[in-house]
Amino acid sequence: MKPGTRLKSAVCDTEVMVIRGGEGTVECGGAAMTEDGAKTGEPAADHQNGTLIGKRYVDGGGTVELLCVKAGKGSLALDGTPMATKDSKPLPASD
Repeated sequence: MKPGTRLKSAVCDTEVMVIRGGEGTVECGGAAMTEDGAKTGEPAADHQNGTLIGKRYVDGGGTVELLCVKAGKGSLALDGTPMATKDSKPLPASD
């Protein structure tokens, strides 16, 4: 995976762009994401937390970062491990 690659879910409408790439397989709804996005079914019942447009998702180690460009029903995972939304940095106080 290299930065700038656009991945599409095979089981829902989710589309992401790779911001920071790494090793592993990005999954959405329990199925691997591909560049062509050919639909193969529905999201697995335990992988339907959904994705939100404009949110960044990172793996546990912070090595892979994805930007959601189209929301969908499936939840994102890297090699079966769920990805979390990246917290925004707090702005400095202006007193």
